[in-house]
Amino acid sequence: MKTKDYKIESGAAEDAAAIYELYRAVAAFEGGLARTAEEITPEYVEYFLHNSLQSGVVVIARNCDDGKIVGEIHGYALGPKVFAHVLGELTIAVHPEWQGAGVGKALFTNFMNLVRENRPDVLRVELIARESNRKAIEFYQKIGFEIEGKLRNRIRSVGGGFEADVPMAWLRDES
Repeated sequence: MKTKDYKIESGAAEDAAAIYELYRAVAAFEGGLARTAEEITPEYVEYFLHNSLQSGVVVIARNCDDGKIVGEIHGYALGPKVFAHVLGELTIAVHPEWQGAGVGKALFTNFMNLVRENRPDVLRVELIARESNRKAIEFYQKIGFEIEGKLRNRIRSVGGGFEADVPMAWLRDES
C-alpha cells in the first residue's frame, strides 16, 4: 500500500475553488461537517476564507502527487473589537479518502503553532465539538483545549435525535 504524501502550507484566496470541492466531499458523508453538501456554496467558502485571511489563520494540506487540497483548517476573529483577541469559527475538514492518514492532526498542530508563534494578539482559540466525537475532544484536550461546558440538544445527531455540542477553548499562557 502506497503512503499518502502531503504537505502543509498556508491557504490563499486562490484556493477557494479547491477548498469548495473539499468541503463538498466531506459534507457528502453524514456527520462529516455540520453543514450538508447542499449548504456548502462557493459564497460560504469565499466568506470564511476571506475572513480567515484577513483576521485569522488558514492552513491547507496538499497532496504531493497531484497538488489537490486534501485538508483545510481555519479560524478567524469574530468581528466586534471586544473579541479581537479571539479566533473562533474554527473548522477543520479532511477529505474522506485521507482520513486516518494524520492529515487532521498535522493541520491542527500547524494551525496552533502559527497562532502561538505569529499571532501574539490571539489570546483565545475557540471551537465546538459534537459530544459524540470523543476522539476529537480527547485530541483537543491533549493539545491544550479545555471543555467549557455543554450545549444540550444543540445539534441534530447523525442517527436522529439530538446531542450536545461541547464548547472548548485554548488560552494563551500569560505567565
